[in-house]
Amino acid sequence: MDFDLIIKGGTVLPMTPGRAAIRDGAVAVRGGAIVAVGPAAEILAQAPAAEVLDAGGGLIMPGFVNTHTHLAMTLLRGVAEDLPLKEWLEAHIWPAERALMNADTVELGTRLAAAESLQAGVTCVCDMYFHAARVAETVAAAGLRAVVPESLIDFATPSCPTPEIALERQRALLERYRGHALVVPAVASHSPYSVSAANLVKEAELAEEFGAPLVIHLAETRWEVEKITAEKGVTPVAYLADLGILSDRTVAAHCVHVSDDDLGLLAEFEVGVASNPVSNLKLGSGVAPVPQMLARGIKVAFGTDGAASNNTLDLLRDAQLAGLLYKGLSGDPTCMPAHSLLEMLTIGGARVLGLADRIGTLEAGKRADLICVALDRPRAVPLFDPFAHLAYAARSADVRHVVVDGRVVVRDRELLTIDAPALLADVRAVTETVRAGVSG
Repeated sequence: MDFDLIIKGGTVLPMTPGRAAIRDGAVAVRGGAIVAVGPAAEILAQAPAAEVLDAGGGLIMPGFVNTHTHLAMTLLRGVAEDLPLKEWLEAHIWPAERALMNADTVELGTRLAAAESLQAGVTCVCDMYFHAARVAETVAAAGLRAVVPESLIDFATPSCPTPEIALERQRALLERYRGHALVVPAVASHSPYSVSAANLVKEAELAEEFGAPLVIHLAETRWEVEKITAEKGVTPVAYLADLGILSDRTVAAHCVHVSDDDLGLLAEFEVGVASNPVSNLKLGSGVAPVPQMLARGIKVAFGTDGAASNNTLDLLRDAQLAGLLYKGLSGDPTCMPAHSLLEMLTIGGARVLGLADRIGTLEAGKRADLICVALDRPRAVPLFDPFAHLAYAARSADVRHVVVDGRVVVRDRELLTIDAPALLADVRAVTETVRAGVSG
């Protein structure tokens, strides 16, 4: 048997149910897929590899899955701070996007986000933005796996002057990227309060036709819940359920203000929830009832949201903060244990995005999306429990190597698919344009 790549020299965390960590383990890859996981001696005895990636005594594990973000908003990092969501969005972000976010700036911001994500150990993201065709090209070139929709709102966006054109662009994207190795084309409606019932239904029908994910912001703020309840007589979750929008393909971002009945609907329809703890805290939107969601069997995992409201794409940092937050709020130190956090970062994220059949664990047949986390810093010694280390002590800067679909995209913390110095120079060159656009 021939292997294209063997990742060895560390402890393998397969993240498969019931399978323990494999000390001195290895992962063998052929054709972008994992073909063997086990003790390094056994893997190396089976066949030579064209390439060997040495974990250097670190941890070998599935890559992190960011279930909700707005990639190109890296260019708006820090432009509007310390504001509630409605004011932040309507008075600052939407005007800035209309002024600045053309196809070229979206590509640049997406490239910056891809670089930041990969170096932080994120191998898959769920984007929700505009100029989706350019986003898809950019993430594919960077070697980042991504769910990519064209977003629809009932008013003009940076890429679509009308919702009708957005629907056309969504269909074209779904047709063009069907079966793509890295890009999962999707449908996105901004929210129940910014998209009409008629357009929400069209979105759901399009997603159903292609078997595609449908991404939507849902129950993010009290204001949203009060508005929808006053207008529709039901909560935002119940409103979408009544319209037939909710399904196992729905990726609902936030779900901060949800009732017990809402949780029942999310569980009944097998909706995937993308929880964004840091963005929700920073915007003062609240804290999603993630432990209660987990107790109800709801698919829930972490997202960073965009870099304009976080202000990083450091998913590990966000998960660590969430784990501590829920312990503190509940007064229960057993709440959100380390292993659960790591599941939410990996296979849990894959389940939310409908990708659990191809990523999220290290096992034969899955695509080879994995990272090597270094244990060469003082904070990593001694190491008794790798899951506890990742949940409480590790930093995203400890990510040493990154592999996506069998391709090494970060080696020894260096990006191989993106010219980082040139990228940063390009971003700095447009900073004054961004500043002028925001202030104008």
